[in-house]
Amino acid sequence: MVAQVAGRQAGRNRTLSAVMSGVRTAGRSFGRAAHQLWLEVTGFVFLIMALVCATAAVKEYGKYHAGGAGGGRLAIAICVALTFGWFGLSSFWRARRRGQRP
Repeated sequence: MVAQVAGRQAGRNRTLSAVMSGVRTAGRSFGRAAHQLWLEVTGFVFLIMALVCATAAVKEYGKYHAGGAGGGRLAIAICVALTFGWFGLSSFWRARRRGQRP
């Protein structure tokens, strides 16, 4: 009961209402920035992983070309590198699209 009365009084106080509105607006802004940063960081991590897998694919290609290994490991390395590359690029595209919103 006391909390309800305090809530009603706080709703009538213009200063407290303005402060709460400011806190909500700032929180929303920080949340958007944090989400965009999250997309960019995960995109970077995926691109690094794609680079590592592409390096492994080049090594496997050398082994395959020399006749020392089959093509299965090469195909897997290429598929994983392409998949991580796609995830990384799409994460950056989403971050850019999200950053252009008002």
